Parts: sequence; structure tokens; C-alpha cells
Amino acid sequence: MSFHEISLPARLAFGSTGGVERRTEVVTLASGFERRSTPWAEGRRRWLIGANLRSLADMAELVAFFEARAGRLHGFRFRDFMDFRSCAPGGEPAATDQAIGTGDGETVAFQLTKGARVIRKPAPGSVVVAVDGAVVAAEVDAATGVVTLAEAPAEGAAVTAGFLFDVPVRFDADRIDVTLESFDAGRMAAVPLAEVRV
Repeated sequence: MSFHEISLPARLAFGSTGGVERRTEVVTLASGFERRSTPWAEGRRRWLIGANLRSLADMAELVAFFEARAGRLHGFRFRDFMDFRSCAPGGEPAATDQAIGTGDGETVAFQLTKGARVIRKPAPGSVVVAVDGAVVAAEVDAATGVVTLAEAPAEGAAVTAGFLFDVPVRFDADRIDVTLESFDAGRMAAVPLAEVRV
């Protein structure tokens, strides 16, 4: 899958709407009971952006960004302002926010997670890691969300992290519609984004 390590400018997403979706398969038995299952281990997020844009300059920038990604072809980073921190909304990330592993005396690489959600696109420079509450130096791969410690944590040591993050997404349409309303303003139809697995 082709992915561009570039972020959608935040101002182009203000006023976005979206949330998480799950895929649940429901089979109703002859007795009236149901069997429910899901093929997805994680939820998938979707958004609609651009509907609040009125400036022709902003609309032109979004169209240019869309063209540079070739519509749905290439993924990119998106900052979901409802959920982009390891901590509670409005808080500041701390090294003890999220458990990312337990030391075994050998493992030095740990995947960033937020609860059960795997975080693959941490914001560069935002990750702080701790072992048993003490901040330690770590190398962070901003393209995968894997942190590598200089030495393996001791057996049973709690490895935690705090961070900001983006969501890997793609445009979920191959078309953008813009209406010119005056010489300086227009209206744009909502542009769908879908989270991608990377």
C-alpha cells in the first residue's frame, strides 16, 4: 500500500464530523436467538471534511492535496482532534499514560498502543517512554509507532508511554465538488476520509 508521510493541514479539517465504525455479522437462528461475530479486531474510523470551507484559497489547497494523493490511491496522516493524545482530552501526555508492554529482560522494541488500539503514526517528537515510572531514552519510528529502548527492561518492569498521534487515512472518493458562490467565496461538498491499516 502506498502511504505518504504527510499531514493534512489542520485548518482544512475544522468542522469535520466522524467517528468509529465496527463490522458485526448477525445471524438470526430459527429459534430467534442470534449469533454475532466480527471479522475486525479493531474499529475503523471515518470522517467528512471540507463542508465548512468557504475560502477559495482553502478549497484550492484541499483540491491540490487531493490531487497530490491521486484521490483514493495514496494514504496520508490526519489529526482527529477528538482523539489524538495518549491522555484524556485536554490533558498533556505523560510517560505513564499508556501501558505498551512488560519487560522480559530481552525485548527492547515495543509497539505504541492506546488501550486496545494500535498507534502506528505518532507525532514526531511527542513520544515519552518510561520503565516502572522512570523516563528513559527511546528511538521512535514515526512511520510504524515502534519504540526501541537502549536496553531491555528487567523482567516484569512496566513499559509505558505518552504521545500525540495521527491516524493513517485515505480519501474515500475520487471526486471533489466545489460550488463558486461569489468571486471570493464558495462552498464545498463534504469530502470523505477512511482510516487505513498500515
